[in-house]
Amino acid sequence: MSNATVLRLPETLKRTGISRAAAYQKLDPNSPYYDETFPKPVKLGARSVGWSSEKIQVWIDSKLNGGAAQ
Repeated sequence: MSNATVLRLPETLKRTGISRAAAYQKLDPNSPYYDETFPKPVKLGARSVGWSSEKIQVWIDSKLNGGAAQ
């Protein structure tokens, strides 16, 4: 059984340390800041989305590990 929880946008931004605009730019394939590794949000309702806490943590870890290798 997974310990993953669904994070809403404010918590996702807090954990990643990026702004709201940066998060949506990372999701937009037409943006120069697009990041195909950034987790996609899951639809929770008609007007709400969230992110998997596990996927966000994996993304953060990959950035930390990638940064150390440079």
